[in-house]
Amino acid sequence: MAATRSARTDHDSVPGWATAVLVLGDGSIIPGKGFGAKGTVVGEVCFNTAMTGYQEILTDPSYAGQIITFTFPHIGNVGTNAEDIETVTPAARGLIVREPVTPASNQRAERHLNDWLAANGLVGIGGIDTRALTRRIRDGGAPNGVLAHAPDGRFDLPALRAQAKAWPGLEGMDLAIEVSCRQAYDWDETPWQAGKGFGRLAAPRFHVVAVDYGAKRNILRSLAGIGARVTVLPATSTAADILRRKPDGVFLSNGPGDPAATGAYAVPAIKGVLDAGVPLFGICLGHQMLGLALGAKTEKMPRGHRGANHPVKDLQTGQVEITSQNHGFCVRTESLPAAVEVSHVSLFDGSCEGLRVKDKPVFSVQYHPEASPGPHDSHYLFKRFAELVEKGARG
Repeated sequence: MAATRSARTDHDSVPGWATAVLVLGDGSIIPGKGFGAKGTVVGEVCFNTAMTGYQEILTDPSYAGQIITFTFPHIGNVGTNAEDIETVTPAARGLIVREPVTPASNQRAERHLNDWLAANGLVGIGGIDTRALTRRIRDGGAPNGVLAHAPDGRFDLPALRAQAKAWPGLEGMDLAIEVSCRQAYDWDETPWQAGKGFGRLAAPRFHVVAVDYGAKRNILRSLAGIGARVTVLPATSTAADILRRKPDGVFLSNGPGDPAATGAYAVPAIKGVLDAGVPLFGICLGHQMLGLALGAKTEKMPRGHRGANHPVKDLQTGQVEITSQNHGFCVRTESLPAAVEVSHVSLFDGSCEGLRVKDKPVFSVQYHPEASPGPHDSHYLFKRFAELVEKGARG
């Protein structure tokens, strides 16, 4: 087991053993051992506290523009496989781990994590003190960073520092346009079951249009799992594009970036759906943009929520659910209009985790009820959406 290194150095050189460096926006240099793809990437350095599901996390489109620090020290134990991906082309920029990537030890493993990372262009750094880095992010916010992997250990540190300092950050950045589908398609794959794998929806009960701002596959599977024939449309779709498909319900997906930036084209479409009275369900970025469409404001969070252990209280039932989360922006509760109420709150920081329109079949949550990875406490929300859709279809 390799010794972990200090999470900060102010030196203008790196030690001879280092084959990768993380350079932060303030000029700090963190040396380590490189793995995965070779090269240099820039992004926001965040952390995720999940103990499982690193492949699903790395392929979640909501991580576009981010370098992920895993707080769980042993990453790579279960290898990788073709089933546990949330999108074909990962949008995350890279990853940071404490221990060297370990060989796979799982019956479903098809490939070593290092090989999978290299094939997908993801740069990794290991052998550093991720606990110290996580504390730094927690206390000071998510910094800009450049992650460079060079097997020969040669780095242009002044250039890397300048690149990290110059990167504009996620605030004001529309990344949904980069990860959204380019054309409409149909989806009928249902959730995975042990011994059976993924299924196919044979007899749809209703039709849902899902607007793709960076949708995870397991969200679409969850919609098919409640009996929905799903049509997926690009992020830039207008209200006319959505409504001409005559949906029984509309779903607003997760996604990356600043909701206010994506909202420039998405909010008018959402307002059109709201005016049409079609049942609507949003999660993550979709939740934030629904808030904007209803007249609320969003803001960048100091450190964001990323992990699979976040407690959220359902204010309607009083029950607490453990949720999977990945977001760096939130809806400002005090900006909500009178016709909209907060339905769920975070028990970590009291932030808004859900909305409900009082007189319309419209609701949303900030977290990920489809999990993947994470607990299944929130799967009931898909059933709640199905009930609203079927009630609307009955008139």
